[in-house]
This record gives sequence, C-alpha cells and structure tokens, in this order.
Amino acid sequence: MAAGELAVGAAAEGIRRLARGEAAEFGTALLSAPNARRLAARLARLRGAAMKIGQLVSLQGEDVLPPEFAQALAVLRSQASPMPPEQVRRVLGREYGRGWEKRFAHFDWEPVAAASIGQVHRATAANGRDLALKIQYPGVARSIASDVDNVAVLLRLFNLLPLGIDVTGMAEEAKRQLAQEADYEAEGRFLERYAKLVAREPGLVVPRVHWDLTTARIMAMDYMAGEPLESLAAAPQATRDAVGALLERLLFRELFEFRVMQTDPNFANYLWQPESGRIVLLDFGATKRFAPAFVENYRRITRAVVEGDREEVAQVAMRIGYAAPGDSPERLAAVTDVIFLVCEPLRHRGRYDFPGSDLPARVRDLGYDLAFRQGLVRAPPPETIFLHRKLVGNFLLLARIGARVDARSLVMECLG
Repeated sequence: MAAGELAVGAAAEGIRRLARGEAAEFGTALLSAPNARRLAARLARLRGAAMKIGQLVSLQGEDVLPPEFAQALAVLRSQASPMPPEQVRRVLGREYGRGWEKRFAHFDWEPVAAASIGQVHRATAANGRDLALKIQYPGVARSIASDVDNVAVLLRLFNLLPLGIDVTGMAEEAKRQLAQEADYEAEGRFLERYAKLVAREPGLVVPRVHWDLTTARIMAMDYMAGEPLESLAAAPQATRDAVGALLERLLFRELFEFRVMQTDPNFANYLWQPESGRIVLLDFGATKRFAPAFVENYRRITRAVVEGDREEVAQVAMRIGYAAPGDSPERLAAVTDVIFLVCEPLRHRGRYDFPGSDLPARVRDLGYDLAFRQGLVRAPPPETIFLHRKLVGNFLLLARIGARVDARSLVMECLG
C-alpha cells in the first residue's frame, strides 16, 4: 500500500517535471516533498516498530539525507498519537485482569508522555505509591518484524540512505533491539541492573521497578519529578559543565566498564532535578549489552586515537568493520581521517566547547567528499548502529545544554 501510494505520487511528480521541461527520473521524483511527507505520515500511523526505525533514520539529519526526506522524518522523533482512554482501559484489563481498578487510588487518563511503542500515565497505587505506568500500544510486539520489513522496502525504494548502508543488516539489528524494547519485564530487569551499576554515582538516579504492577506490556516504576534537560541551557556555566561531564563519563563507563549501554539519548529520557543537581535516567528499553571483544576493539581504537597512532587506528578499524583487509592504502587513510575527526573531543586537551563546535558540519563535509565524491569510505557494520546513535546523541545533548567538558581526561580514566 505505502509503496503504491509513493509510486503514484512519483508518477504525478514526474509528469509535472516533464511539463516544466525538466528530467523526470523516477528516483528523484520519489524524493519530492509531497512523497516525503506521505512516507512520514505512513510511518507515524504505523507508530510501533516502523516509527522507531523512522526515528533512527531521521537521526542522520539534513546533513546527509535529502532535505525533503530528512525534514519529513524529523517529526517522528516526537510524534505519537496517544491511545484514547477506552483503549488504555482495555489494555489495563487484559494485563491486570478483572477488577484492576482496585489496585489504584487514582489513575490519570491523560498521558504524561507518548512515544513510539507506548505511553506513560501517572497513577497512585492503592497503598499510596506514586507511580509512572508505561503502557504499550496494542499489537506492537506482534508487528515488529512486519513493520520493520515494510520500512526496509520503502528505504530500498527510495535508495537514499547514505554510504550504501546495508538496509537488510540494519533491519535485522533493529528487529532484535525492538523485540527487546517491547518486553517491559526485560526492561525492568535492565533498569534494576543499571541502578546497581550507578549506585555509587551521586549525580544519577534511576526509578525503582514495582514488580507487583509490572507485566510484559506494562511497566510500573517510581514517578520521578524533574525539569526537562533542555532547561539546563539557562543554568550557570559551572552547572552545565558539571552535568555535561557527568553524562560524558557515564557514556564511557557504559562502554568500557559496564559493557551495558542505554542507546537512546532522546532528551525525553532524562530529567534534571535542580534542587539536588541530579540527573534522572528514565527509559531502559533500548539497553544493549556489548561482547567483551567488541568493547576491547573500541578500547584499543580509542586509546590509539588519543595517542595519535594512525597505524593502530587503521588496524583496529579493520577488526571492527569500518575497513576491510583488502582495502587500498587510500581507503584506509580516508577511514582513519574520518575516525580522527569524529573523535576530536577525545584528542582535545582541556575542556571541549561542545555548543561552540562546528564538528558536525566538518564531519558532514568530509564524509560527503570521501563517500560520495571519492568512494573511499563505506557504511559502518549494522552491529555498531546503536552505539553510534548514542555517541552522536550524547554530543548533541552536551551541545544543547551548553556544556564544556574535558572528554579526553574522562575517557582516559575509563580506558584503564
């Protein structure tokens, strides 16, 4: 259905271009603004796994995707139509059984948050506990495979992902991660494990899971008060720097120490508590474990970048999959150049000015030149997609709150 709608739209766009005396190539017609909006609207209606992978793609941004497509997909980062109260009531009845109302002294039918696979409601348990209930949209878990496959078809039809990304590999990785995200009992176990990992970090707080009200499709946890992370932009510079350092150190600990990472750096997944200065970590659905060998490769390449060892960076890049053993010296040099550039904060001595940095633009320009004009770099392996998502997202978090952070010192502490 979606492909058919887009094809019809492309044909109409092609006719208009012919009438104007322009070339009517099918691929470029597919990328018309109306078609891009149709695709975004289709993903939004699917709402579950399709919307989630649409959000993943939209992280590529206007720097590497065609503007019409990027602008249309950008709305998926925050867009989700909430379930009406009648549907929420049916989900509660199915998960908790008859008489579920007796479990609560109060239930707020207006969601406090809505996302790609569920929405959050505030409630008071019968014994007075102040709770946040994450309630999954009906059918999400069952539709993951088909929804992701449908989006993969659309992405192939458009043929617009950068660097020749392996759409099939990306789709399989997305299916694995999304299947985990749809299991709220698994998320609850991740949340509890993560709380233990950061228990000695006074600047971080993780809500408790309430297992008596948690099922595979509903997760009950402490309701946590706080302000949006963006509000830090108005805080004193010292506060912004301290929070930025806390988030950057957590990122490095996740990769090199915990080998467990929350890979969705969405602003909505953090709260700031000004009174205590703590950051609340909210969502652990997109939590990923890393194999020891995976972590060791990144430990080696990070140390080599900090030390300026280009030969070691090139060797480890092949182990990770950024390059291949048979690649030409020119291709290896190009891959190494990109790695050194994106790791600029780690090579900088002293506090790196994240909000004042033009690094994203420079990475865009170099990547475009090496990938599209010279054909010297290829897409990263699919198993790195969620790590890259967190790395990019963390940079943007620190830039948004206006933090200046000595990333080099922080990463060296974690490398051992």
